[in-house]
Amino acid sequence: MGRILFINLLLICGIHMSCRGNATYPTVDDTYRTLLTTKVDPDLRNIQVALLLDTSNSMDGLIDQAKAQLWDIINELSYAECGDHSIKLQIALYEYGNDDLEKNDGYIRQVLSFSEDLDLISKELFALTTNGGSEYCGQAISNAITTLDWKKSNEHLKLVFIAGNEPFTQGPIFYKDAALDANEKDITINTIFCGNYAQGIQSKWKDGALLTDGEYTAIDHNQKTVYVATPYDTEIMDLNHRLNNTYVHYGQEGEEKLELQEIQDDNAKAYSPANGVSRAVSKSSKFYTNSSWDLVDAYTTNKEVITTIKKNALPTSLKGKSQKEIKQYILEKSAERKDIQQQIQLLNTKRKDYIKNQKKTDKNNLEDALINAIKKQGKAKSFTWK
Repeated sequence: MGRILFINLLLICGIHMSCRGNATYPTVDDTYRTLLTTKVDPDLRNIQVALLLDTSNSMDGLIDQAKAQLWDIINELSYAECGDHSIKLQIALYEYGNDDLEKNDGYIRQVLSFSEDLDLISKELFALTTNGGSEYCGQAISNAITTLDWKKSNEHLKLVFIAGNEPFTQGPIFYKDAALDANEKDITINTIFCGNYAQGIQSKWKDGALLTDGEYTAIDHNQKTVYVATPYDTEIMDLNHRLNNTYVHYGQEGEEKLELQEIQDDNAKAYSPANGVSRAVSKSSKFYTNSSWDLVDAYTTNKEVITTIKKNALPTSLKGKSQKEIKQYILEKSAERKDIQQQIQLLNTKRKDYIKNQKKTDKNNLEDALINAIKKQGKAKSFTWK
């Protein structure tokens, strides 16, 4: 009955489903099927970034930059706005060109499908190692285009970033064929050549980007990330410690995720105290949410979690508590967290101004290549940055 009403509605509205001349129009069945299978969330805009990193022997510097600059990249993206829409950041990670990977897979591995779990992204990034191998750029791009869950609507920002230093033409899948698939899905390919700008053009890295109106950039992948210590760092790190204490783990993986949070704090600080501060700032941003294991975030997403959660899934401190007591505890932790996050954001505004006046380096690294391309391409999708 619903389908018949739908068809009648189309006919009443004067939508003609026939062929006119050489132009082919969709049939009623095609249109009906499309509407049934297409889910649209008008209140949400996604930034989907697939990061394809060459992990062959010569790419230690590239991987180090990715690890060292991850949180600054996240922080810059967190300032994105798109009218009144909420924004979701999803990052996927691939490695390619490494002899430790399967030859039958083209020496390519999907490390992580699209994820909003920033701690997990950090964990997988820090686990990457380099080794010699064959770099098949076209196949790596094709893999990302065909296997990831890209949003169907063109209102979302869908980007591939591939970084490496071997000719772009290698491998069984030609890069131009991969670009055709990307264009069909409104996915933009951005290429980052690790080496001389002219050499990257000669080896077709620029052409690989232009085919989808993407950005070509050449970077010094061995350039060390420069950190600037500021008068606000110590206070931000103190607040970060307090912030961690607002997380209320639950479920089977809760304790593991809480431990992972601390490990990624340590990984960031291993590069420098300033990088640890950048991670703390990311944890105060809208993109750092953990509703799958933290009751505070879970309650924000679904108020019913308190009534549906099993008693054995609660942390020891909440076992034996009534629903009213659990709710009160979560609300107190939520208020405390918001206050801490606001304090971190205010201090970070001062920190950014301080760094801007102190940092005098060439912007020739992975972070700037990603940020510049995302902002430029985001503008075409009505994304702006505060």
